[in-house]
Amino acid sequence: MLKEMAKFGKKLVESGLISSHFGNISVRVSNKMIITKRGAMLDEISDGGVIEIDLETPKSFDMKASIEAIVHREIYRSTSALAVIHAHPPYAVAESLMVKGKSIKPMDCEGLYFLHEIPIVEGEAGSKQLAECVVGALQDRKGVIVRGHGTFAIGKTLEEAYIVTSMIEHSCKVKYLCSMR
Repeated sequence: MLKEMAKFGKKLVESGLISSHFGNISVRVSNKMIITKRGAMLDEISDGGVIEIDLETPKSFDMKASIEAIVHREIYRSTSALAVIHAHPPYAVAESLMVKGKSIKPMDCEGLYFLHEIPIVEGEAGSKQLAECVVGALQDRKGVIVRGHGTFAIGKTLEEAYIVTSMIEHSCKVKYLCSMR
């Protein structure tokens, strides 16, 4: 599990979907999740950079987990996801700030086919309100953008969550570049 998390953490940084210390990754294992620690460098994930926490009962040592652990926990409790990636893709963040509505409709054929529409939600990082908004948007989607903050993508595997993250960023980049004409 750690090897997969390290692989996709490195891919996220290398592809520009996050900066080294921003974003987080988790996987569900039974009634627990393994999540990156607060401030962990995702391109250098090791044993010391992750923590296992319970999905049902928060504990005091949960404070070591990413600030977004509450969102990851709620996603696992409310969806069939087995992997979650939270990233800060620059074009997705920019588009979320420029679009006034509650979603982005991709202009590219892949984005239209796979994403259909990308919901935009609001909420303070690491808050219960954000967790509820993200989970609401993920009931019929695999990815969501938090206005001005970043994306949450889910999948049965980290690879699937990574692909969704990449697709959201690609569609937002195409949309942004088209708006520059």
